[in-house]
Amino acid sequence: MTRIVGVHGVGNHRPSATAAQAGEQLSAIWRRALSRGYAPPVDLTVAYYADHLNPRGRQGAADELPPEARELLVAWLEQLDLPPALAQGNATRPVRQALAWLAERRGLAPRLVELFVTTFFREVARYLHADDIRKASRDTVAATIRAHRPSVVLAHSLGSIVTYETLWHNEDLQLDLLVTLGSPLALPHAVFPRLDPAPVSGRGSRPPNVKRWVNIADPGDLVAIPPGGVPLRFTEVAADHTCAIHAFDFHLVANYLACPPLAAELSAHS
Repeated sequence: MTRIVGVHGVGNHRPSATAAQAGEQLSAIWRRALSRGYAPPVDLTVAYYADHLNPRGRQGAADELPPEARELLVAWLEQLDLPPALAQGNATRPVRQALAWLAERRGLAPRLVELFVTTFFREVARYLHADDIRKASRDTVAATIRAHRPSVVLAHSLGSIVTYETLWHNEDLQLDLLVTLGSPLALPHAVFPRLDPAPVSGRGSRPPNVKRWVNIADPGDLVAIPPGGVPLRFTEVAADHTCAIHAFDFHLVANYLACPPLAAELSAHS
């Protein structure tokens, strides 16, 4: 039976549960989602680190983001094909208006786009800008991998950033297969240049303790940009699969876990 560790993305804080309970709840969700596309039984557990991000109180909207999160959001907007009226001036750009335009262009509900984007950049900013949160998150992922001893790690969204850094900083963690799902690792300005270890001459690389690295992204995933960016920005990525997982839930981990390229990679690995 294939042993797998999952590393979740944003929006997974469960304040009413203990870390152990939250991890098991997420593990059950991931196992069910994976079984939709990959039939063989697996031993899968999710590393739960969302409690370290510690979102407290009212989350707020795009106009109420802390400066470091707004900085990342604006850097992300610069990668999109915004109309000229929305693409001028970092300090004065009307973020909410830009998100409304994006929602209309994609046929999505503006409120949901704003919620997704602000949640994503708020948690990414917490991770990238707070050394104590960064270390605690990486330590949790490393401890889960050590305890579960997987041959495969599936890392989604922000979890791909945490996992990438964790593997570089813990050489004893040996993996046969790393699969990044909906990963923002290659996101210019907002993520890529802020990684630890930092890119060298504009390139990152596969962690040396990983035998095979595969990336999977929905072409419409708002944060897995630029398309094809992971193999372009990182050396020794064995495969980069494009898979349309859902017209609207383009970043949902359950849809990534059920996608055919992941099932094919796991079948080839087992």
